Amino acid sequence: MAGLNAKVQEVFDEPGCEKNQGKSDKERKKGCTKQLQPGAAAGGCAFDGAKIALQPITDVAHLVHGPIACEGNSWDNRGSKSSGSRLYRTGFTTDINETDVVFGGEKRLFKAIREIIDKYDPPAVFVYQTCVTALIGDDIEALCKAAKEKFGRPIVPINAPGFVGSKNLGNKLAGEALLEYVIGTEEPEYTTSYDINIIGEYNLSGELWQVKPLLDELGIRILACISGDAKYSEVAASHRARAAMMVCSKAMINIARKMEERYAIPFFEGSFYGISDMSDSLRQIAKLLVQRGADEELVDRTEKLISREEAAAWERMASYKARLAGKKVLLITGGVKSWSVVAALQEAGMEIVGTSVKKSTDEDKERIKEIMGEDAHMFDDMTPREMYAMLKEAQADIMLSGGRSQFIALKAKMPWLDINQERHHAYAGYDGMVALVHEIDKALYNPIWEQVRKPAPWEQSWQQ
Repeated sequence: MAGLNAKVQEVFDEPGCEKNQGKSDKERKKGCTKQLQPGAAAGGCAFDGAKIALQPITDVAHLVHGPIACEGNSWDNRGSKSSGSRLYRTGFTTDINETDVVFGGEKRLFKAIREIIDKYDPPAVFVYQTCVTALIGDDIEALCKAAKEKFGRPIVPINAPGFVGSKNLGNKLAGEALLEYVIGTEEPEYTTSYDINIIGEYNLSGELWQVKPLLDELGIRILACISGDAKYSEVAASHRARAAMMVCSKAMINIARKMEERYAIPFFEGSFYGISDMSDSLRQIAKLLVQRGADEELVDRTEKLISREEAAAWERMASYKARLAGKKVLLITGGVKSWSVVAALQEAGMEIVGTSVKKSTDEDKERIKEIMGEDAHMFDDMTPREMYAMLKEAQADIMLSGGRSQFIALKAKMPWLDINQERHHAYAGYDGMVALVHEIDKALYNPIWEQVRKPAPWEQSWQQ
């Protein structure tokens, strides 16, 4: 536990976070978010954060060392798609029991690793520590080291038991594990002056695939996406990239910063949501690559591609803009989406009446103010009762949120659209923006809302 405590404090002291560096030493030791209390892990614990950050590495066996409930809670909680291996879709757990709590679960863990290698032959096994196994003292670092020597392949310990903190902390501890045990351990077959890393992108609903064809057309190669649709060898060789784009700094700023320090890979934070943000991200990627040795014509090629794609996207959105103009949106999300989706919706002519910032950094909040103005309505912790009131009183025409909030909108008999990680539609890039306004239009103008708002037949009879 001493090593874990040191790692947690290192993560809390993140130089790449301006907010963190503005704190006193005493405040910095408290961490980035309010620490969880036992039984109050709503929104995710550190283990959950580590698992969702790394599970999109598709060809790795992800083994949860703990009770089966931990694996059941975290399995498939992100709709990350794969273009190759589907091993990441298989749930592995040691399923420890009362006897293991008394005598220790290390033998069971070693046996599970051997069983996975014999049956599935993955390039690596990621072992996740959980609360129970951490509390009984199972040393997964030592065991993974012994297993690596025994089986001759990477066995990576992810030491992020749930009780150490929030999901965001788990994201960063997962990043620390990649930096310590994976990144830089292999070499790519070849390198080019157009190799980039994309960090903090999870290929939700296949969103990476809406961006990759545009990069391919420009001759830009995604050396590694950390971690959407990634293979272990790609992440291990990602230190040879020329530049990087950070999609979600709240989750993995430590990876981007340390790779810049260790391997001189410059990075910027951008977004693939919305036409303007997508274009700006392409320009930034081209600019960084030219600075690192790519030909200067890349900038011209990028501008031509942007001009073509923007024109096509606006043409496809023209029919929707008239129908969506002035529609009021309540956005209940967090992190990078709290500002990137705001910009995308405003491009479609909609009005944002409020956006949640519960999981957003100060930088995210400043971006919201830049986009929406100083009078932006930001909610740190909007209660279900407040959401219901806004919808019921028609202060918003539609709510965009995660699945847990959908029933509030349905109870208010108002349209709702899933914008969170469980969604089934991809909203990144130019095509994604068109898909987003199309889904909003479908939700708003669905005839079901007119029907459900009418009094029921027995209510009509009673009123007469």
